[in-house]
Amino acid sequence: MAAGSHQESWPTEGRNERTLAIDAVDTLEILGMLNREDLGVAVAVHRELPAIARAVELAVACLSSGGRLFYVGAGTSGRLGVIDAAECGPTFGVGPETVQAIMAGGQAALTAAIEGIEDDADRGATDVRKSGVGPADAVVGISASGHTPYTVGALREAKGLDARTIAICNNPDAPLAGMAEIGICPATGPEAIMGSTRLKAGTAQKMVLNMLSTATMIRLGKVYSNLMVDVRPANAKLLQRAKSIVALASGCSEEEAVRCLEGARSDVKVAVVMALTGLMAPQASALLEQSGGHVRAAARMSR
Repeated sequence: MAAGSHQESWPTEGRNERTLAIDAVDTLEILGMLNREDLGVAVAVHRELPAIARAVELAVACLSSGGRLFYVGAGTSGRLGVIDAAECGPTFGVGPETVQAIMAGGQAALTAAIEGIEDDADRGATDVRKSGVGPADAVVGISASGHTPYTVGALREAKGLDARTIAICNNPDAPLAGMAEIGICPATGPEAIMGSTRLKAGTAQKMVLNMLSTATMIRLGKVYSNLMVDVRPANAKLLQRAKSIVALASGCSEEEAVRCLEGARSDVKVAVVMALTGLMAPQASALLEQSGGHVRAAARMSR
Protein backbone atom coordinates (compact mmCIF):
# COMPACT_ATOMS: atom_id res chain seq x y z
CA MET A 1 0.00 0.00 0.00
CA ALA A 2 1.35 3.39 -0.96
CA ALA A 3 1.80 6.06 1.68
CA GLY A 4 -0.15 9.27 1.57
CA SER A 5 -3.39 10.91 2.65
CA HIS A 6 -6.93 10.31 1.43
CA GLN A 7 -6.20 6.67 0.61
CA GLU A 8 -9.83 5.84 1.30
CA SER A 9 -10.73 7.70 -1.91
CA TRP A 10 -8.47 5.52 -4.05
CA PRO A 11 -10.51 2.76 -5.72
CA THR A 12 -7.83 0.15 -5.07
CA GLU A 13 -7.89 0.96 -1.35
CA GLY A 14 -11.68 0.91 -0.96
CA ARG A 15 -13.71 -1.68 0.92
CA ASN A 16 -15.37 -4.35 -1.20
CA GLU A 17 -19.03 -4.78 -0.27
CA ARG A 18 -19.17 -8.15 -2.04
CA THR A 19 -16.67 -9.82 0.29
CA LEU A 20 -17.64 -8.51 3.73
CA ALA A 21 -18.38 -12.06 4.93
CA ILE A 22 -15.39 -13.75 3.33
CA ASP A 23 -14.16 -14.88 6.75
CA ALA A 24 -17.51 -16.45 7.66
CA VAL A 25 -17.93 -18.89 4.75
CA ASP A 26 -16.38 -22.23 3.92
CA THR A 27 -13.25 -22.70 1.83
CA LEU A 28 -15.07 -23.31 -1.44
CA GLU A 29 -17.07 -20.10 -1.07
CA ILE A 30 -13.92 -18.13 -0.20
CA LEU A 31 -12.44 -19.35 -3.47
CA GLY A 32 -15.68 -18.54 -5.26
CA MET A 33 -15.59 -14.97 -4.00
CA LEU A 34 -11.98 -14.54 -5.07
CA ASN A 35 -12.72 -16.07 -8.48
CA ARG A 36 -15.75 -13.84 -9.05
CA GLU A 37 -13.63 -10.79 -8.33
CA ASP A 38 -10.98 -12.02 -10.77
CA LEU A 39 -13.54 -12.40 -13.56
CA GLY A 40 -13.58 -8.65 -14.05
CA VAL A 41 -9.82 -8.27 -14.44
CA ALA A 42 -9.64 -9.28 -18.12
CA VAL A 43 -12.54 -6.92 -18.88
CA ALA A 44 -10.70 -4.04 -17.20
CA VAL A 45 -7.55 -4.82 -19.17
CA HIS A 46 -9.56 -5.12 -22.41
CA ARG A 47 -10.75 -1.54 -22.00
CA GLU A 48 -7.12 -0.41 -21.97
CA LEU A 49 -6.08 -2.12 -25.22
CA PRO A 50 -5.81 1.16 -27.18
CA ALA A 51 -3.47 2.59 -24.54
CA ILE A 52 -1.47 -0.65 -24.43
CA ALA A 53 -1.16 -0.52 -28.22
CA ARG A 54 0.26 3.01 -28.03
CA ALA A 55 2.72 1.84 -25.38
CA VAL A 56 3.83 -1.04 -27.61
CA GLU A 57 4.46 1.32 -30.52
CA LEU A 58 6.49 3.57 -28.22
CA ALA A 59 8.54 0.63 -26.91
CA VAL A 60 9.14 -0.67 -30.44
CA ALA A 61 10.37 2.74 -31.55
CA CYS A 62 12.79 2.94 -28.62
CA LEU A 63 14.18 -0.60 -28.93
CA SER A 64 14.48 -0.30 -32.72
CA SER A 65 16.69 2.73 -32.21
CA GLY A 66 18.99 1.06 -29.73
CA GLY A 67 17.16 2.15 -26.60
CA ARG A 68 16.04 0.06 -23.67
CA LEU A 69 12.82 -0.70 -21.83
CA PHE A 70 12.81 -0.17 -18.06
CA TYR A 71 10.18 -1.27 -15.55
CA VAL A 72 10.12 0.61 -12.24
CA GLY A 73 8.09 -0.26 -9.17
CA ALA A 74 7.92 -1.12 -5.49
CA GLY A 75 6.48 -4.13 -3.70
CA THR A 76 4.27 -6.41 -5.77
CA SER A 77 4.37 -4.03 -8.74
CA GLY A 78 8.16 -3.98 -8.72
CA ARG A 79 8.37 -7.77 -8.45
CA LEU A 80 6.04 -8.19 -11.42
CA GLY A 81 8.34 -5.93 -13.44
CA VAL A 82 11.34 -8.03 -12.43
CA ILE A 83 9.58 -11.23 -13.53
CA ASP A 84 8.59 -9.87 -16.93
CA ALA A 85 12.02 -8.39 -17.61
CA ALA A 86 13.76 -11.64 -16.62
CA GLU A 87 11.61 -13.71 -18.98
CA CYS A 88 12.31 -11.60 -22.07
CA GLY A 89 15.83 -13.01 -22.47
CA PRO A 90 15.06 -16.74 -22.62
CA THR A 91 11.81 -16.22 -24.53
CA PHE A 92 12.92 -13.72 -27.16
CA GLY A 93 16.70 -13.97 -27.22
CA VAL A 94 17.38 -10.38 -26.15
CA GLY A 95 20.29 -9.40 -23.93
CA PRO A 96 19.70 -8.57 -20.26
CA GLU A 97 20.25 -4.90 -20.95
CA THR A 98 17.31 -4.68 -23.40
CA VAL A 99 14.51 -5.03 -20.85
CA GLN A 100 15.48 -4.13 -17.29
CA ALA A 101 13.71 -3.80 -13.97
CA ILE A 102 14.38 -1.20 -11.28
CA MET A 103 13.01 -2.48 -8.00
CA ALA A 104 12.64 -0.36 -4.87
CA GLY A 105 15.05 -1.86 -2.36
CA GLY A 106 16.94 -3.86 -4.97
CA GLN A 107 17.39 -7.62 -4.91
CA ALA A 108 16.70 -7.88 -1.17
CA ALA A 109 13.16 -6.62 -1.75
CA LEU A 110 12.33 -9.46 -4.13
CA THR A 111 11.75 -11.92 -1.29
CA ALA A 112 11.10 -9.68 1.70
CA ALA A 113 9.24 -6.45 2.36
CA ILE A 114 11.52 -3.50 3.12
CA GLU A 115 9.44 -1.09 5.12
CA GLY A 116 9.42 2.53 4.02
CA ILE A 117 11.38 2.10 0.79
CA GLU A 118 8.33 2.76 -1.38
CA ASP A 119 7.81 6.12 0.35
CA ASP A 120 11.15 7.51 -0.85
CA ALA A 121 10.64 9.52 -4.03
CA ASP A 122 14.24 10.70 -4.05
CA ARG A 123 15.44 7.09 -3.99
CA GLY A 124 13.29 6.37 -7.04
CA ALA A 125 14.88 9.28 -8.88
CA THR A 126 18.37 8.20 -7.82
CA ASP A 127 17.83 4.62 -8.98
CA VAL A 128 16.70 5.83 -12.40
CA ARG A 129 19.77 8.04 -12.76
CA LYS A 130 22.10 5.23 -11.66
CA SER A 131 20.59 2.98 -14.32
CA GLY A 132 21.75 5.40 -17.00
CA VAL A 133 18.29 6.15 -18.34
CA GLY A 134 18.37 8.58 -21.26
CA PRO A 135 16.40 9.98 -24.21
CA ALA A 136 16.58 6.72 -26.20
CA ASP A 137 14.89 4.70 -23.46
CA ALA A 138 11.31 3.98 -22.37
CA VAL A 139 10.49 3.83 -18.65
CA VAL A 140 7.35 2.10 -17.36
CA GLY A 141 6.24 3.09 -13.87
CA ILE A 142 4.09 0.41 -12.19
CA SER A 143 1.94 1.13 -9.13
CA ALA A 144 -1.48 -0.19 -8.14
CA SER A 145 -2.53 3.05 -6.42
CA GLY A 146 -0.65 5.30 -8.82
CA HIS A 147 0.52 7.31 -5.80
CA THR A 148 3.59 5.33 -4.71
CA PRO A 149 6.25 8.02 -4.05
CA TYR A 150 9.19 5.83 -5.17
CA THR A 151 7.57 5.16 -8.55
CA VAL A 152 6.30 8.70 -8.99
CA GLY A 153 9.79 10.03 -8.23
CA ALA A 154 11.34 7.57 -10.65
CA LEU A 155 8.99 8.47 -13.50
CA ARG A 156 9.41 12.19 -12.84
CA GLU A 157 13.18 11.76 -13.06
CA ALA A 158 12.84 9.74 -16.27
CA LYS A 159 10.85 12.59 -17.81
CA GLY A 160 13.54 15.04 -16.72
CA LEU A 161 16.09 12.87 -18.51
CA ASP A 162 13.95 13.07 -21.68
CA ALA A 163 13.09 9.36 -21.61
CA ARG A 164 9.73 8.22 -22.95
CA THR A 165 7.30 7.38 -20.14
CA ILE A 166 4.48 4.90 -19.60
CA ALA A 167 2.42 4.34 -16.46
CA ILE A 168 0.61 1.17 -15.42
CA CYS A 169 -1.72 1.72 -12.47
CA ASN A 170 -5.22 0.77 -11.35
CA ASN A 171 -6.55 4.18 -10.38
CA PRO A 172 -7.18 6.20 -13.57
CA ASP A 173 -7.08 9.58 -11.78
CA ALA A 174 -3.78 8.90 -10.01
CA PRO A 175 -0.76 11.23 -10.36
CA LEU A 176 1.35 8.53 -12.03
CA ALA A 177 -1.11 8.17 -14.90
CA GLY A 178 -1.30 11.92 -15.43
CA MET A 179 2.43 12.50 -15.54
CA ALA A 180 3.23 9.74 -18.04
CA GLU A 181 3.17 10.09 -21.80
CA ILE A 182 0.88 7.07 -21.93
CA GLY A 183 -1.27 5.90 -19.03
CA ILE A 184 -2.56 2.32 -18.89
CA CYS A 185 -5.15 2.14 -16.12
CA PRO A 186 -7.21 -1.05 -15.79
CA ALA A 187 -9.77 -0.05 -13.17
CA THR A 188 -10.02 -3.20 -11.05
CA GLY A 189 -11.66 -1.53 -8.07
CA PRO A 190 -11.60 -2.61 -4.42
CA GLU A 191 -9.84 -5.86 -3.60
CA ALA A 192 -11.47 -8.90 -1.98
CA ILE A 193 -9.22 -8.17 1.00
CA MET A 194 -9.10 -4.43 1.48
CA GLY A 195 -5.86 -2.94 0.19
CA SER A 196 -4.30 -6.27 -0.86
CA THR A 197 -3.37 -5.12 -4.35
CA ARG A 198 -1.38 -8.30 -5.02
CA LEU A 199 -4.82 -9.67 -5.96
CA LYS A 200 -6.86 -8.09 -8.81
CA ALA A 201 -4.58 -5.10 -9.34
CA GLY A 202 -1.50 -7.33 -9.45
CA THR A 203 -3.18 -9.74 -11.85
CA ALA A 204 -4.11 -6.86 -14.16
CA GLN A 205 -0.56 -5.50 -14.05
CA LYS A 206 0.83 -8.93 -14.91
CA MET A 207 -1.52 -9.18 -17.88
CA VAL A 208 -0.57 -5.71 -19.14
CA LEU A 209 3.16 -6.40 -18.78
CA ASN A 210 2.78 -9.71 -20.64
CA MET A 211 0.98 -7.91 -23.46
CA LEU A 212 3.42 -5.01 -23.58
CA SER A 213 6.57 -7.11 -23.78
CA THR A 214 5.13 -9.87 -25.98
CA ALA A 215 3.56 -7.55 -28.55
CA THR A 216 6.73 -5.43 -28.61
CA MET A 217 8.88 -8.47 -29.33
CA ILE A 218 6.47 -9.69 -32.01
CA ARG A 219 6.70 -6.31 -33.72
CA LEU A 220 10.50 -6.51 -33.51
CA GLY A 221 10.52 -9.82 -35.40
CA LYS A 222 11.18 -12.09 -32.43
CA VAL A 223 8.21 -14.28 -33.37
CA TYR A 224 7.31 -16.05 -36.63
CA SER A 225 3.71 -17.23 -36.81
CA ASN A 226 3.30 -17.97 -33.09
CA LEU A 227 6.76 -19.50 -32.66
CA MET A 228 9.67 -18.17 -30.57
CA VAL A 229 12.22 -18.08 -33.38
CA ASP A 230 14.76 -16.10 -31.37
CA VAL A 231 14.91 -18.60 -28.51
CA ARG A 232 18.44 -19.61 -27.58
CA PRO A 233 18.79 -23.43 -27.17
CA ALA A 234 20.94 -23.27 -24.05
CA ASN A 235 19.80 -26.56 -22.52
CA ALA A 236 18.32 -29.92 -23.55
CA LYS A 237 14.72 -28.75 -23.21
CA LEU A 238 15.32 -25.65 -25.32
CA LEU A 239 17.26 -27.65 -27.92
CA GLN A 240 14.25 -29.91 -28.38
CA ARG A 241 12.02 -26.85 -28.58
CA ALA A 242 14.33 -25.37 -31.23
CA LYS A 243 14.01 -28.52 -33.35
CA SER A 244 10.24 -28.38 -33.04
CA ILE A 245 10.16 -24.69 -33.96
CA VAL A 246 12.16 -25.21 -37.15
CA ALA A 247 10.02 -28.20 -38.14
CA LEU A 248 6.71 -26.49 -37.36
CA ALA A 249 7.70 -23.23 -39.05
CA SER A 250 8.72 -24.90 -42.30
CA GLY A 251 6.93 -28.24 -42.41
CA CYS A 252 10.26 -30.07 -42.66
CA SER A 253 11.17 -33.29 -40.85
CA GLU A 254 12.92 -33.24 -37.50
CA GLU A 255 16.02 -34.67 -39.20
CA GLU A 256 16.05 -31.73 -41.62
CA ALA A 257 15.46 -29.36 -38.75
CA VAL A 258 18.54 -30.74 -36.99
CA ARG A 259 20.62 -30.30 -40.17
CA CYS A 260 19.47 -26.70 -40.51
CA LEU A 261 20.24 -25.96 -36.86
CA GLU A 262 23.70 -27.46 -37.24
CA GLY A 263 24.31 -25.39 -40.38
CA ALA A 264 23.03 -22.28 -38.61
CA ARG A 265 25.20 -22.93 -35.55
CA SER A 266 22.07 -23.27 -33.41
CA ASP A 267 20.63 -19.91 -34.51
CA VAL A 268 16.95 -20.88 -34.67
CA LYS A 269 15.87 -17.94 -36.79
CA VAL A 270 18.54 -18.58 -39.42
CA ALA A 271 17.65 -22.28 -39.38
CA VAL A 272 13.98 -21.47 -39.98
CA VAL A 273 14.81 -19.30 -43.01
CA MET A 274 17.09 -22.06 -44.33
CA ALA A 275 14.29 -24.61 -43.98
CA LEU A 276 11.75 -22.28 -45.59
CA THR A 277 13.91 -21.25 -48.54
CA GLY A 278 16.43 -24.04 -49.09
CA LEU A 279 19.26 -21.52 -48.78
CA MET A 280 22.52 -22.04 -46.94
CA ALA A 281 23.19 -20.27 -43.65
CA PRO A 282 25.14 -17.26 -45.02
CA GLN A 283 22.40 -16.41 -47.53
CA ALA A 284 19.65 -16.94 -44.94
CA SER A 285 21.49 -14.73 -42.47
CA ALA A 286 21.92 -12.01 -45.09
CA LEU A 287 18.20 -12.02 -45.85
CA LEU A 288 17.40 -11.68 -42.17
CA GLU A 289 19.78 -8.75 -41.95
CA GLN A 290 18.02 -7.06 -44.87
CA SER A 291 14.57 -7.73 -43.41
CA GLY A 292 15.39 -6.34 -39.99
CA GLY A 293 15.21 -9.80 -38.44
CA HIS A 294 11.69 -10.65 -39.65
CA VAL A 295 11.45 -14.26 -40.86
CA ARG A 296 8.32 -13.77 -42.95
CA ALA A 297 9.82 -10.84 -44.84
CA ALA A 298 13.14 -12.67 -45.31
CA ALA A 299 11.39 -15.68 -46.81
CA ARG A 300 9.46 -13.44 -49.22
CA MET A 301 12.66 -11.73 -50.30
CA SER A 302 14.14 -15.06 -51.38
CA ARG A 303 11.52 -15.60 -54.09
